[in-house]
Amino acid sequence: MVFETTTSLAPADVFSHAKRFFATRVPNSAAFPEQEGPGYLVLRGKGGEEVAFAAFAAGSATRVRGSTLLFDQAVDRFLTTLPAADGAS
Repeated sequence: MVFETTTSLAPADVFSHAKRFFATRVPNSAAFPEQEGPGYLVLRGKGGEEVAFAAFAAGSATRVRGSTLLFDQAVDRFLTTLPAADGAS
């Protein structure tokens, strides 16, 4: 499933936040960095499940997409912890 939001954080800050969140806030299904670059982060969790994020500038905000097969609830919850972009509802 693919999830999407916009935030006021820079992409690097989104990825830093994701690493902390998935290592500490979802203990039953923790996931840790496997690959990352300027616009993406791939985390690997239990059973080898992958969580992929992309973040890129969209005007004055950052658009964030998260994709996974088994971590749907955790990805959705993570995206709600990001500060909303100015003007986003």
